[in-house]
Amino acid sequence: MACALLALVGCSSLPVDVARPVSRALQPDVATPLGDLAKSRRPAARPGVSGFTLIDSAESAYSSRLALTQQAQKTLDIQYYAIHSDPSTRELLRAVRAAAARGVRVRILLDDFHSTGQNAQVMRMAFVPGVEMRMFNPIPGGRGSGTLRALGALNDFTRIQHRMHNKLYIADNAWGITGGRNLGDAYFGYSEESNFIDMDVLAAGPIVQEMSGSFDRYWNDKLAYPVPSLISQDELKVLREAAAQADAPVPARQIAADLPAAMDLRKEPLIWASAALLVDKPAKLVPEENEVHTEKAQDTVVDGLLSLMQQARQEVLIVSPYFVPGAQMMEVLTAMRARGVRIRILTNSLASNDAPLAHVGYARYRRELIKIGAEVHEMRALQRQMARTVFGSSGGGSKASLHAKLIVIDGRLISIGSMNLDLRSKLQNSEVALLIRSRALSTQASKLIQETLDEGAWLLGLDGADDSLVWRAPPGADFDDATTEPDASLMLRVILRLLGPFAPDEML
Repeated sequence: MACALLALVGCSSLPVDVARPVSRALQPDVATPLGDLAKSRRPAARPGVSGFTLIDSAESAYSSRLALTQQAQKTLDIQYYAIHSDPSTRELLRAVRAAAARGVRVRILLDDFHSTGQNAQVMRMAFVPGVEMRMFNPIPGGRGSGTLRALGALNDFTRIQHRMHNKLYIADNAWGITGGRNLGDAYFGYSEESNFIDMDVLAAGPIVQEMSGSFDRYWNDKLAYPVPSLISQDELKVLREAAAQADAPVPARQIAADLPAAMDLRKEPLIWASAALLVDKPAKLVPEENEVHTEKAQDTVVDGLLSLMQQARQEVLIVSPYFVPGAQMMEVLTAMRARGVRIRILTNSLASNDAPLAHVGYARYRRELIKIGAEVHEMRALQRQMARTVFGSSGGGSKASLHAKLIVIDGRLISIGSMNLDLRSKLQNSEVALLIRSRALSTQASKLIQETLDEGAWLLGLDGADDSLVWRAPPGADFDDATTEPDASLMLRVILRLLGPFAPDEML
């Protein structure tokens, strides 16, 4: 049977001797309207600082990216783990094509894990004049079915487990966005089923040059394959025909009408502060070249964040949708608690987790976390407010899933990026994190998170002689305490309990 399946999907391999013309970000001394705007808004007495604003709603997530796209004059660099071919993203990519048509050089770098089925339509961007598109760490084989494609790559299972999880959106090497969001309806609040609660940060000024440098390293890496080397003309024809048949359905037109206008970058409040960028090396995704083989390695974004957390004196606030600490991180957290550092954690409940197996790894550590004195909160899947304008809401769907990834240390240092605090982010995926030293920005983020803790999350505790878990609702909440995984079906709880012992932490 396995041989038949492999024959069905073929034994494709990646192309060799691929031409990868080297290109780099716009030089900082090239004048552009966006560059001039960033300079004009920076305080004269602080020439080295950069400006930041939190992107804390689905509406601002879309409007900020649209603003950068529409106002770019020279270059637009877009790097993501996933770009979904759905109505809101199609409208954003329409603006990207318009930018290319007016002479903007567009580079799109996309991880290749999700580019199957309908999402393969995004690859048509590579054939738009003025647009270059590369797929990072590609998976060989057809793109009709993700399952069959994965079966065809079983002989290369170790490599395909390593994914580029970085997320950057940069215009004219002057303004940029990074954070937790991919591009898709669920990240912009337009999914009819479930939407992601997320947070990004918009940056202007010198730090954007570091973001561009990171993009260039990945773009020019040997793991970045130009799309024309991966997709034949026949496959492109099939994609175009499929797109023509499904062009402009009624739901897509409705969403396009509801999408927000571009953000006014001249009026958007900016907090000016010093910052640095943590980025994993592209070689992390090459198993034979990757020096990160064990949990004790010390050269990743997650390691850098753990080092910063160990310097905390008062409090560390952690928001991580997938939180699988592992033994080493537990040692760090235990030592922090022994020094009197308050630790607050917000992660997904089983019902709100879009990757339920990841919950298995996290669940192994819940009791230990509570016993060392960490305050562990799990977000509720059904949120009270569903508007697109507040953190703690998910948009138009009936279910919310936490996707924001940030850390606030001592109320003065904030990290926002693509990383989860789990072993997959440490060992398997490449990640990026923006570190900003700002009490004002840290306070803003902490306040938004506190609203979720006060209205839409349980605080976990232990009860009885057997240390049974109890989920305690916030005072005045419109939901109750629970003694089993709240809002999760019995079938889901049973399946995860059965699969849990066989799922290693680093794969979750």
